[in-house]
Amino acid sequence: MLPPTPLANGHPMDPSTFFLIGPLITAAARGIDALIGMLDPALGAASAPLVIAAITLVVRAALIPLDVRMTRAEGARRRLAPQLAALRTRWKKRPDELQKRTMQLYRDAGVTPLAGMGSMLAQAPIVSVLYLALIAATLDGEPNPLVRYTRAGVSFAEPLGAAALTGAGAALLLAAGVVTSLSVAGWVQRRTMTRLQRGLPATDMPAGVTRALGVLPFVAIVPALVVPLGAAIYLVVSTLWSTIERPLLRRILWTEAEWAPR
Repeated sequence: MLPPTPLANGHPMDPSTFFLIGPLITAAARGIDALIGMLDPALGAASAPLVIAAITLVVRAALIPLDVRMTRAEGARRRLAPQLAALRTRWKKRPDELQKRTMQLYRDAGVTPLAGMGSMLAQAPIVSVLYLALIAATLDGEPNPLVRYTRAGVSFAEPLGAAALTGAGAALLLAAGVVTSLSVAGWVQRRTMTRLQRGLPATDMPAGVTRALGVLPFVAIVPALVVPLGAAIYLVVSTLWSTIERPLLRRILWTEAEWAPR
């Protein structure tokens, strides 16, 4: 069963008509279809997921400069952690002054607090275009070529979670594989976060925020089950990339002062 497509005047909405991004959605769908067609004679049913995985790897490779910047900024914030703790202690009762001095400290150190968002923000339009390319029933008034591709009996336009709920064995196994992969990646990321937090000054974050940060590494699990299968493949590959890349970049880029702030 495919997910319902939004209706416009009683007819399935055609994302190719969307302002500005419509041509991108159409080009993405046709480009992916062409790549799958090229690989299909050699790889058969594996060609479609492998094309999505390859696209993900190309995108993440292109974003390495942003990831490097993010990792440097993360290290710089760790290096500044003792000074930030001192500011919080001194100006705790004057939030405006605390914010002003915190931002000044970041500026003096050449650190952008939002640098860590760069890679995520850059991927958001890509995931959005991919999502719309997969759920569209029609593009330019013609059937979307991507909806015919399947894996384990699940259409690339169908949410994996919905297919697994029908009780199909292959879909259940695929869903279990996705959840397991993201859970392992989340466990590794959470363990790394806990290890990196040791030795840093205690923060004044509310307990609820601390708990939310502990769950953060696992947030990709729910979207992977509710977005179209093709987009879920992107999420899984991208998450696994981050799980490997970030520790490696830290090892390469961080100084001793950033590993052990004093």
